[in-house]
This record gives sequence, structure tokens and C-alpha cells, in this order.
Amino acid sequence: MLCYRVWEGRVLTIAMSLVMILVMGLGLCRVEGAIAAVAPSQQTSTEVQVHLGNAENQLVFVPNQMTFEAGKRYKLTLDNPSALKHYFTAKDFTGAIWTQKVDAGNVEIKGAISELELRPGSTADWVFIPMKPGTYKLRCTIPGHTEAGMVGELTIAISPTP
Repeated sequence: MLCYRVWEGRVLTIAMSLVMILVMGLGLCRVEGAIAAVAPSQQTSTEVQVHLGNAENQLVFVPNQMTFEAGKRYKLTLDNPSALKHYFTAKDFTGAIWTQKVDAGNVEIKGAISELELRPGSTADWVFIPMKPGTYKLRCTIPGHTEAGMVGELTIAISPTP
């Protein structure tokens, strides 16, 4: 019986060692104290501020080019400082991300989002995780706004390996 328990203990130790090697090889934990990584939906968000228009009512996105790393959690803080309403439309981009939530006013929206409308003076926070690398078009689909230059580009880059 004692021999069986010793053998069982060695098998368990070997199995745990293999699991740790596999987990560390996949980048799921760090060597320092073997701390497990946080799930992407629980990561601290990287905040990116985007203005739809400006106080002079120019038809612009500021910034109009943004790059996000696949697998990282972001909070896109959108505001509209202009006197005109604007849309944040990037349908292909929204198909390449996982939206955790959108906070707008006293409402939290969950699920798939394809575009946001921001009325004058409004704000919204969009929390998401980019999934599919690529470059995607951004535009305001209000008639005349795209043609006047209210366009941009959103890029999802592959995360560098540690």
C-alpha cells in the first residue's frame, strides 16, 4: 500500500509538472511565482479617446487612425463635442471584435453592436476585445459626412509574443 501511494504521488508530481510546462509554453502564466494570466474579459482596459466632430463642427474623427492589439481589452471612450449628431460606423470592424458592453448614459448594452449614434454633447464607452487582425474602414454614415471627410481606419494587429 505504501509503495502504491509513493508511486501515485510521483505520477501526480510528473502530471502537474507537465501541466505547468504546457501552460507556461502557451503563455498562460508567468514564471515569477507561476501567476496565472487574467482572462481577456477581466483585464484592465486600455482606454482610447475618440472625438466625433469638434467644437467648430468640422466633420472629422479625432484621431482618425487607431490600432488595437488582438486579444487585449480596450475601452473606446467616444464623445461628440459638436452641435451635429454623428455615427461611428465600422461594420467589418465590429465583426472582428467581441463587444463586452457599451455604456451610454444610464444604459449598459451587451451583445453585437454595428454602429453608434452620438448626439451633440453625448458620450459612450465601448468595451471590447479585438479578435481578427486586419484593417477596417470607419465612417459617419449621415448623408454628406463621409463625403466631407468624416472617415478613418481601424487596425487590429497581431499581439507580439512575449
